[in-house]
Amino acid sequence: MGKSYLRVLTIAGSDSGGGAGVQADIKTFSAIGCYGLSATTALTAQNTQGVRGIQEISAAFVGLQIRTVLDDIGADAVKIGMLFNSGIIHEVAECLKSYAVPWVVIDPVMFAKSGDRLLQEEAMQSLRDELIPLATVLTPNIAEAEGLLDRSIKTRDEMERAAKDLCGLGAGAVVVKGGSFANQSCDDCVCIRDNAGRETVHWLDQPRIETANVHGTGCTFSSAIAAYLAQGMQIEEAIRKAKSYVTDALKAGAEYQLGKGKGPVKHFYQWW
Repeated sequence: MGKSYLRVLTIAGSDSGGGAGVQADIKTFSAIGCYGLSATTALTAQNTQGVRGIQEISAAFVGLQIRTVLDDIGADAVKIGMLFNSGIIHEVAECLKSYAVPWVVIDPVMFAKSGDRLLQEEAMQSLRDELIPLATVLTPNIAEAEGLLDRSIKTRDEMERAAKDLCGLGAGAVVVKGGSFANQSCDDCVCIRDNAGRETVHWLDQPRIETANVHGTGCTFSSAIAAYLAQGMQIEEAIRKAKSYVTDALKAGAEYQLGKGKGPVKHFYQWW
């Protein structure tokens, strides 16, 4: 027998600009030392300025991609991003129930950085009911947490309450990302629930990095968590390492210009 790769599967949309989605996920897995696999849920025509079009893939074919990969190669962790509609969410949930993947990280992608909608409104309830209870870690930003909880989040106290309430939907851990707050910090609230149902809250405090190159940061963060979990880290350690990885990728990418809008982070900052 030869050596084994640490395998991480992304189930997400494709970004033709390469900064987010499946493309960012596979770059992140590779940068952290894992072998990336993919099941594409939608094709997007997008660049650094926004999304020009979305072509959905049938739920049945999304399921076929997942099963084909897992039947042969398997996965040590799964990262889930853009799912687009309730049919795809149901199919992904059924696939996850059928295979014994130890770690599932869900980034509940609803909007692109440009504001374009990436999850249909009718799919919100399916996301809450069918998929979130399967999550090891859920990583919403403020807008996504507001959508899932149907209320506004304006303060650190409200972020903490949101993290706890989202854990109450069934996720093992929740990271509410505070990067969209209009201040000088980029603080995330982490709530982790143990097997007895006890919740502990941690804050990841980070000064804001002044850069327009923030496209794909959410995808990159959730993918990094999945990769570190595949490497055997505990949940809190994986989240902290992922935060550090994204921070370093943001810093390294700040000096570059790609396109005319929001550029990507530098995923391979360790090597070039």
